[in-house]
Amino acid sequence: FTSRASGEVKQAMQDDIGTLHELTAHFFTTLGRAAGAVLASAIYLFVVDWRMAVISLLPFPFFFLFFGRAVKRSEASMAGVVTSMGRINSAVVEFVGGIPVVKSFGASGQSHGAYRTAVDEFARVFTDFTRPLVSAMANANALIAPVAVLGVVLIAGTLFVALGWLAPVDVLPFALVAPGLSAPLLLLHYITHDLNAATSAAQRVDALLQTPVLAQPAPGTGQLPAGAAVCFEDVGYAYDGADGVADGAATPVLRGVSFTLEPGTVTAIVGASGSGKSTLARLLLRFFDPAQGRITLGGVDLRQIESSQLYRSIGFVLQDVQLIHATVRENIALGRPSASQQQIEDAARAASLHERILGLPRGYDSVIGEDGLLSGGERQRLSIARALLLDAPVLVLDEATAAADADSERAIQDALSRVAQGRTVMVIAHRLDSVMYADRIIVLEGGAVCEQGSHAELLARDGRYARLWAAGSYGEDGIEAMSGVHPDMQAAPASDAVVAPC
Repeated sequence: FTSRASGEVKQAMQDDIGTLHELTAHFFTTLGRAAGAVLASAIYLFVVDWRMAVISLLPFPFFFLFFGRAVKRSEASMAGVVTSMGRINSAVVEFVGGIPVVKSFGASGQSHGAYRTAVDEFARVFTDFTRPLVSAMANANALIAPVAVLGVVLIAGTLFVALGWLAPVDVLPFALVAPGLSAPLLLLHYITHDLNAATSAAQRVDALLQTPVLAQPAPGTGQLPAGAAVCFEDVGYAYDGADGVADGAATPVLRGVSFTLEPGTVTAIVGASGSGKSTLARLLLRFFDPAQGRITLGGVDLRQIESSQLYRSIGFVLQDVQLIHATVRENIALGRPSASQQQIEDAARAASLHERILGLPRGYDSVIGEDGLLSGGERQRLSIARALLLDAPVLVLDEATAAADADSERAIQDALSRVAQGRTVMVIAHRLDSVMYADRIIVLEGGAVCEQGSHAELLARDGRYARLWAAGSYGEDGIEAMSGVHPDMQAAPASDAVVAPC
């Protein structure tokens, strides 16, 4: 969904689904009633006198003529109306989600500019859409108003009686039945409009459902990884500005990246912003596939592993923690729904979160957002509890403590130390002091591996890593790790430093 704004997704999943529900629930029954009433009435009038029936029903074809011409003139603007409404939905979602930031910067009077712009654009497009409809619809509705139809019947009936073609009493059925046709015909008009709206809604929902998904192995052909070694083999990737997927014509984010994450070791990925660190993590999690090269887990290409098996093998703790609207228990057991209550509590204890959960109104049955809120550090620890409960052999940590305060950072660090022991760990970090105890540090520059080795080796080499360390004012010899990678997480001696041209 990276190619779609939140408002567009909301419109398809909520508004358009509601429109389709109205169609399936009411359209056919309403159509049957209205069409049946019109057909029965018309047949009856033609049986009484076909000449009088033709004149009595004459206003109705003109109604559809006026209406059809107006709709054709407005069709070109309909797509713009829907697009503008989607922009309003997106602006509302973004504005509401950003209210705390807006208030903290005192920009409440300026922050709704995007919403105002979206509303103004919608007003302009909607005016263009309705302008040709207003006068045409007014004329069309006037033509088939009961009083107008009755007037036609009375004038024609008087003429027919004067000419001796019809007895006065025979005019009465036309005076009673013909004006009554206005209501079912208008109803047919409205449900026809609803059908057009539902057709457009169905097209938008179908377009959403046609969003490309990552290819999965055919049923029964998925392979199981043999071990927890992770290999990046000549991996390249580029973001397409249009939809966020790989595109060889776009500027590459990663190019020719090759390295191995050995089981039982901690490998840190560092580099300047935009060097491709988080992209590496997301490629390993198979949020998307590399444009070139491959990534293997236990000797098996990730594309040959079923997603369910892959996410049982790889746990992750990301900087931006996403919690579902459910109980604390369900959030912790998201990757392992069959876990027992005792296992869930053990994971929460290991993540230093058990006591906080017991302090919620309903403990583990508390619904996040309704029974209580969790701070940023607590949300991170809940994410760590998920990873502990999953007990995956590979762990990805992407800036897991970047937004935590000092107390939360220490609690998160202790929890990470426990969850990382004995696993294949990849740590993405901006703060070099948080990964100085890693078994190996890989430095990315311009989407390529610039150097790799231990902290001491890279400092001694006086290359890109040493310059980043000096720029961060961490000190000459390094300081105690504050977060992410702790001395307890070390599992193997670092290999000799490897350097690529920077």
